[in-house]
Amino acid sequence: MSTDTPPDDPNDDRTDETTEDPEELIDELERRRSLRGTAALVVLVVGVLFSAYQLWLAARGFFFEVTLPFVGEVGPGSLQSLQVNSIHVTVGLLLTFLLFPASQGDGALSKRLARVVPGLETRLGTDHPATRGVRGVRRGVRWLLLDPDRNRVTPVDAVLLVLSALTTLYMLTEFEEINLLRSLGLDSGQTIVEVYPFLDLPVQAISALGIPLDEVSYAFVLGAIGILLVLEATRRTLGVYLMGIVGSFIVYARYGYLIPGDAPIVGVLGRIQQVGWADIIQNLWYNTANGVFGVPVQVSVQFIYIFILFGAFLEMSGAGQWFIDLAYAATGRRKGGPAKASILASGFMGMISGSSIANTVTTGAFTIPLMKRTGYRSEFAGGVEASASSGGQILPPVMGAAAFLIVEYTGTPFADVIVAALVPAVVFFFGVWVMVHLEASRMGLGGVDPSELVALGSHLRRGWFYLLPLGLLLYYLIGVRLTVARSAWYTVVAIAALVALVAAYNERTRWPLLGVIGAVVGGEFVAHLVAGTGIVGAVTGAGGAGMAPVAAAAAVGGDLGWIVIAVSVLTLLARPRSAAPLLNYDAQVDEATENVADSVGWSSLADNRALGYGSFLVKAMESGARTATPVVIAVAAAGVIPGVISTTGLGPNLTSLILSVAGGSLVVLLVITAISSIILGMGMPTTVTYIILVSLLGTAIAEFEVPLLAAHLFILYFGVIADITPPVAVAAYAASGIAKSDPFQTGIEAFSLSLNKVIVPFAFVFVPGIALLRRTAGVPADADEAYHVLGLADVLDVGYFVPEVAVPIVGVFLGVVALAATVIGFLYTDVSRGERAAFAVAAVLLMAPALLFNPVQTLLGANAGFGPLTFDLALRAVGGVLFAALALSNRRRAGSGATPAEEGESSATEA
Repeated sequence: MSTDTPPDDPNDDRTDETTEDPEELIDELERRRSLRGTAALVVLVVGVLFSAYQLWLAARGFFFEVTLPFVGEVGPGSLQSLQVNSIHVTVGLLLTFLLFPASQGDGALSKRLARVVPGLETRLGTDHPATRGVRGVRRGVRWLLLDPDRNRVTPVDAVLLVLSALTTLYMLTEFEEINLLRSLGLDSGQTIVEVYPFLDLPVQAISALGIPLDEVSYAFVLGAIGILLVLEATRRTLGVYLMGIVGSFIVYARYGYLIPGDAPIVGVLGRIQQVGWADIIQNLWYNTANGVFGVPVQVSVQFIYIFILFGAFLEMSGAGQWFIDLAYAATGRRKGGPAKASILASGFMGMISGSSIANTVTTGAFTIPLMKRTGYRSEFAGGVEASASSGGQILPPVMGAAAFLIVEYTGTPFADVIVAALVPAVVFFFGVWVMVHLEASRMGLGGVDPSELVALGSHLRRGWFYLLPLGLLLYYLIGVRLTVARSAWYTVVAIAALVALVAAYNERTRWPLLGVIGAVVGGEFVAHLVAGTGIVGAVTGAGGAGMAPVAAAAAVGGDLGWIVIAVSVLTLLARPRSAAPLLNYDAQVDEATENVADSVGWSSLADNRALGYGSFLVKAMESGARTATPVVIAVAAAGVIPGVISTTGLGPNLTSLILSVAGGSLVVLLVITAISSIILGMGMPTTVTYIILVSLLGTAIAEFEVPLLAAHLFILYFGVIADITPPVAVAAYAASGIAKSDPFQTGIEAFSLSLNKVIVPFAFVFVPGIALLRRTAGVPADADEAYHVLGLADVLDVGYFVPEVAVPIVGVFLGVVALAATVIGFLYTDVSRGERAAFAVAAVLLMAPALLFNPVQTLLGANAGFGPLTFDLALRAVGGVLFAALALSNRRRAGSGATPAEEGESSATEA
């Protein structure tokens, strides 16, 4: 408990803790359905199949064939990229229409329509035929469309599910026709009546109304339906705002040529080619280079989903709660311990969940009540949690979905993205840590009572294995440098094997379990050594020449996870009631196991460890699919924007317009980008914001010879900031629901605590060494390889490393402390307004001096005989001296016990 707490605030109920289930709160915030019965079972089956499909892609690629003993190759063969991407998006659409209601009846349009019947009852009476008729229409519309309680799938949803399935069925069965239409155009395809003759009558009826359905091809109709389905799914999952933006781009693709070319500013937008609907649909729907199934969806297929599954497997294993307890064990006793634990826990959870909202709710349910009990204000407690949770998307090694888009758009290995993002991410979390420490010092807050915490040593001994998957992931990505998909696949298998082993492990099973695993591994090694295949292959005669010992060991190592899973599951089946003292599944897994036991009327099954492991696998796969659904819809919708830019030829004109508005200034262009990121990101996923801004501004930023990776990280950072920027601070609003605080004030606190996230991106754009990037000698500045991630040779080059890497990084860390003093108004003692301004100047000079003085730097660097690097170091030195003087002054004043006002009065008296 706190050692020195301030007087109670009557407006702040510190003992009021949230009792709402975190999953229910996430569903409420994201407006998801809470389904039961058959609908829930359908979601479970679709989700598990979706995850199984993505696991297959990660393991085997696009070849859907397996080799069975005595049978040979079995399977449908290979799929094309368009087909694979289509299945990915279609399953996302299916889950969207199952999980997200079309309307809950609380929207602006619904509220206006709701006044119609009461108005008629008032004017005409309740028994008037018109009133009864409209009332009947209302009942029908509500039955067809509305789901106010978020607990049923409506008939309209069922229709959309069928249409979604039809779009991908056509992709799978008529791919030869699609290839032909790519060269001949959609107008050359079969009509609807030619494909489905029984639809002749309704098609003719619709055509008679002026809609030429009988003239357009079936491919055209399905493409148009598919795009409209993506827009509707976007509205449901991400809101009208994004749907409107994407829809506006589609309309612009068709009618943008009507904008007068001589119009001020926007005239450049009209200088595009005129494109018909058939060409637009073909480019947006039947294309993998751009459009719905373009690069963003390709990245989701290859990278994003498998990493979401990685997080889901880790979370369902119980790692989430273990990391939260680890954070409290490490920092809970310190000054302001709960807030510091919140930062660590949110960082850990950020490696599991790339969602700011999910991270905030999951960790905030534990951390926010403890922060309030310790003495932190409700708004501050919610702001800390929201700020730290938003940082999960920029924290290596997992990061958020947008990080994988960086890999694809820049052609940078994910290992290099991790390295480049490391220092800025650490700086961010360090900055929030310093701010909560200063706030605790200002308010005299202590930590949590030791009796409420677990011992760090025993906690590590109990769950150290949860750290293994993260270590393996880093080993695969950075050590072995496998592809992102393969690294994630091996790590997911490792988690499944690890959980199976821990579930089966106890005092009684320890030696038999480990002994059998060792025996099987040894047998596999001998079989590979002798026959060049595993034990099964050797027995069935599929072997051949033997392998060298190193190759045999490598082959067995690749199968080790499956061996552990097989032996552990057999052990669980043999001893289903054995204890698992080291394993605590996530509560959702335990609940799923209990539900299965209750559904079959066998309550004792809830304690069956084999069933528990099966529930873990199924729940992890379903949870991964649920988490991935909004991401899949987001990348599908956002892919339309670069598709329109490509189709219309807008890109070069748009770049010219942006450079003209920026006036040739990099600082102005970066500020435009930052503001655009925050505005676009309000209420939208970081992934969408990143795709839009890279499509619109990426080329313009590249004109200034900024490191490509640094420019993309810059956009990513400001997309993340949007989650905690008022007035639409979604993560802060989620935290306020737990803290029972004012949402807007919580958003202000979260944004203030994240101010270093605003300055740091400018810092590493102007000084790439902060992002551990260096200019490659002899490579043109506009080449993709113009910059590289630091290696050992770069570190040993002292003349480069010290002034361009070490000094700027130290300056950024010191600047974060100065910024914390500015925001909190405390450093050793209270800080006056004038000192706050001085600390702010010191922070900017230490972190990103070029942000304010870039024009002066350029001018003096050219005329005063010294270069930009010297000027940069000089400004950082000035900032360092100013910060040191302010800090020493505050420390001296704190030692004397004088406040800033008292010291000012004393100085005036002496004068």
